[in-house]
Amino acid sequence: MKVGSHRLLGFAFANADLLLEIAPAGAIAFAVGAGEALSGSVETDLVGRDWREFIEAGDRAMIQALFDGLEPGQRGGPVLVRLSGHGDGIARAAAFSAFRLAENGGAISCALARARVEDAPAAGQLHDRESFETLAAALLETARATGAELELALVELAGLSAARQKASPDERNRLEARLSGVLRAQAHGGHAATELGDNRFALVRNRGEAAEALVRRVARLLANGLDGPIAPVADLISMKGEVDPKRAIRALRYSLDSFLREGLAGPAAANLSEALSRAMQRTLSEVGALGEAIRERKFRLVYQPVVRLKDGALHHYETLVRFDEDESPFPQIRMAEELDLIEPLDLAVLEQAVLTLAKDDKLKLAVNVSGRTIMSPAYVNAACRMIQAHPAVRGRLLFELTESAAIDDLRTADRHLQALRGEGCHICLDDFGAGAASLAYLQQLGLDIVKIDGRYIRDLQGGGREATFVKHLVKLCGELGIRTLAEMVETPEAEAAVRKAGVDLAQGWRYGPAADMPLPPLNRPKAVAGMRPALSR
Repeated sequence: MKVGSHRLLGFAFANADLLLEIAPAGAIAFAVGAGEALSGSVETDLVGRDWREFIEAGDRAMIQALFDGLEPGQRGGPVLVRLSGHGDGIARAAAFSAFRLAENGGAISCALARARVEDAPAAGQLHDRESFETLAAALLETARATGAELELALVELAGLSAARQKASPDERNRLEARLSGVLRAQAHGGHAATELGDNRFALVRNRGEAAEALVRRVARLLANGLDGPIAPVADLISMKGEVDPKRAIRALRYSLDSFLREGLAGPAAANLSEALSRAMQRTLSEVGALGEAIRERKFRLVYQPVVRLKDGALHHYETLVRFDEDESPFPQIRMAEELDLIEPLDLAVLEQAVLTLAKDDKLKLAVNVSGRTIMSPAYVNAACRMIQAHPAVRGRLLFELTESAAIDDLRTADRHLQALRGEGCHICLDDFGAGAASLAYLQQLGLDIVKIDGRYIRDLQGGGREATFVKHLVKLCGELGIRTLAEMVETPEAEAAVRKAGVDLAQGWRYGPAADMPLPPLNRPKAVAGMRPALSR
C-alpha cells in the first residue's frame, strides 16, 4: 500500500492499534490497524464512512471540539471515548488522539488505542463536584507515580447564564452538548471536568499550555451559533510538588471553594501548595472563631419536627446546629470536616441535646454524627458516658449518620453504632441515595431508619425513576426491619406521594421549619383508615 509522506508524518506521533485519517468533510479517508477489534469492521470497510458512526453519540461533541480546536501542527488528546456498537453486543472504548498537519490539506490524523470500557466515563457528561474531586485525587496519585505534570484550570464563562436563558429548549440542549464537549476536550482523558455553578468550571489537564491559549480556544469553540458572546477567563494552578495526598486534595478543595465563592479575583496561585497557603491564611481567623464557638458553646440548636405518616403523630425532632442568624451551617461544617474539628463539634451538639432531653421527658431528639466522628472510640465512649449519666434519655435519642465524610472501615463503624444502640439509642442513615456508598452502608450497618435523600422526594410526584427507586427502597427496608423517612416534604402533593410509596416518616417545611424550640408540627397528616399506626421506637 502506498502511503504519502504527509500521511506518514501525520501518524509519526502515534502508538496505537488503529490509525485513521479524517477528511475535512468528516469521512474516513484512510484506515490501517486493528479496525475490527475496535470498530467491529475491518479497516477497509471504514474508509468512506463518517467518523461519527463509530463514536458513541454522547462523545461526538467532545471529538468534534477536539478537531475544531486543533491549530496546524498541534496534537490533541488522548481522550477516552466509548465506541458505538455494531450489532455484536460488545462494548468498546479507546484512547483517542488527533493531530492536524498543516501540509495535509485539512485532514486530521487520528490514533486509537484500545482501552478498558470500565475506565471510560459515561458519554457526554461532566462530573459532579464530588466525583470530580475523587477523580482529581486519583490523577494526583498517578501523576506522582509516573512523573506526569498536571494542572488545575479554573474557567469562568461570563455570558453563559444569559445565553442559557435566551435559548429555546432545543437550542439549550445543543448549547449544553457543545459546552460539555468543549470542556471535556480540554480536560485530562476527556472527562476530568466539572461545573461548579455561577458560570464557573474546573478542569484537570496536562500542563504546558498558557491560560491565554486555553481561553482563546474555548471562546472560539463556544462562539459558533450563539446570539450573545461568551467571554472566558481562566487561571492555571500547577498540581506538581504535593507529596501528601491528603494535603493535596485539601488544597484542591480549598481552591475550588475559593473560586466558587470569589471567582478569579487577584493573581493566580502558582501551585496547589500556594493555593492552600493562601486559603489557610484567609481562613485562620474563621477557624479560630469556629474553634472558640465549639469550645465556648457559642452556637444554638434548632429543632425540626419529624412526623409519622400512618397516624399523624409526632415522632421526633431533628436537632440542627446554627452559628449565625438563620444562615446555613454548611461552610462551618465543611471547615470542621477539613480541619479536624468535626468530632468536637459533634460532641458539643450531642452534649447540648442530652441536657435538653434531660429537662423534658416527653422529647425525642435526633443528632447528626459525621462518618469521620463515628470512627472515633473517644466519641463513642463519651456518648455512652453521657447517656449513662442521664439514664432518662434512653430510648429518646437517635443518631443520624451523615455521609459528609466517607467511612472506609464499615466493620468498626458498625461496632461503634451497636455500642450506641446498646445504650438505648436508635440509628438513622442520613441522605440515602446521595452518596455512592449508601448501599454498602445499608448492607453492613445495623440501622433503625433510613432517610431518603430529598432529591428523590422532590421529583417523586412525577413518577418515573425516582418513584421506582423509592418504592423498591421502601420494600427492601421493610424486609430488613428498617423504617424509611422522607425529607424535603414541602407540599400536600409530596406528602401524598411519599405516603403512597409506603414511607413511614416525613420531615420538611410542610410540617414546619427548624425553630429555636420544639414546636408542634404544622399540617399533621391524618391517620389513614385501615392502616395500623406505626410503632414508636
